[in-house]
Amino acid sequence: MVATYLYSIHQKGYKYNFSPFPKSPDCAKGVFDILDSIPAAQRPKKVAIFMEKAPVGMELGDMWKDESVKHGYGEPLYKEQPREMKDFSPLIMAAKAAGAEILLTGPTTPEGITMTKQIKELDYNPKFYFAYRAPDPMAWGDALKKDGDYVVLGPGWCYNFKYPGVKELNESHMKKFNRPADVITGPAYACVQALANAIERAGTLDRTKIRDAIASTDMKTVIGPLKFRPDGTGVVVYFGVQWQKGKQEIVFPKEYATAPLVYPMPKWSER
Repeated sequence: MVATYLYSIHQKGYKYNFSPFPKSPDCAKGVFDILDSIPAAQRPKKVAIFMEKAPVGMELGDMWKDESVKHGYGEPLYKEQPREMKDFSPLIMAAKAAGAEILLTGPTTPEGITMTKQIKELDYNPKFYFAYRAPDPMAWGDALKKDGDYVVLGPGWCYNFKYPGVKELNESHMKKFNRPADVITGPAYACVQALANAIERAGTLDRTKIRDAIASTDMKTVIGPLKFRPDGTGVVVYFGVQWQKGKQEIVFPKEYATAPLVYPMPKWSER
């Protein structure tokens, strides 16, 4: 599995399911680690969560609720959204009325673009806006221009990582598609790297031996160091990425950052 946060699928005992990608527990903790990195006196307090009524949404939404309380942000405002939602105004106005300074959500890219346009139209100004999935592709910046800036995402990879092979991979992508490599490119390529490495170490095409070799993976890839837990989830670094001036910049952890986190998000009237 290349790129899904879904954690529950790894709890079903499947022996051939491996994923070099962050899962819901990584995202749930990672987002609040980013928030906790903000100086305490400046830190936002009230959380609003808009989550799609779907497996990943329900799973991650529950974890975000737990992490919000655990990290001292209190019980969040929690709103479910049906799939293919077109009018987000009831959710947005509820968050605005509650004084929510943190917005956590996970719509599809078209829904996220619509949501962000409506957030601007309704002049809702969260200080911190995190969305998984929606802002991952370059289409986000193309559609929203400067209105797409400052949203934070956790895509598992970014084209400006400094790991070996990333520069060459991105250059190849640029040559073929005339745009930076999409965030899914890194984990997908890491799958190939892990499989090739496992076949080489197994010395055979026997599926069981290859599977066991994958399970014992311990190598450097374009997404960084990679190992797998017994349930097939990847032991990977969780990265926070932020759209800034039409580009994706790594903002967390700080030792990997290509730019500092822009916080608070500038108000719509100040952009």
